[in-house]
Amino acid sequence: MLFQLNFKSGKAVYLQLVDQVKLAAAAGTLQAGEALPAIRPLAEELRVNRNTVAKAYAELESQGVIETIVGKGCFVRTNSSPFKKDVRRRLLAESIDEAVVHAHHLQID
Repeated sequence: MLFQLNFKSGKAVYLQLVDQVKLAAAAGTLQAGEALPAIRPLAEELRVNRNTVAKAYAELESQGVIETIVGKGCFVRTNSSPFKKDVRRRLLAESIDEAVVHAHHLQID
């Protein structure tokens, strides 16, 4: 999975990771049961602290999006709530709101 982080945005990096995993799961880019990258290699790849990735994964687990299997890693849950239509709509609405704010900052009407 390819993550794109914006270090200049006002949004915390771990929340950007959370949102991207949720969007990928809702869109089907991440399939149920699919493994997420291990924390350490992903942190190195993204050039962020391991705790940032760990915090994102912990948040995703608390939201029921992923599950951790000790000794195996983190996996997209098979009965995850992001697969529901209302959650996909909410994620889209949040993305649209962010785009509108960004356009406003760029003085685009």
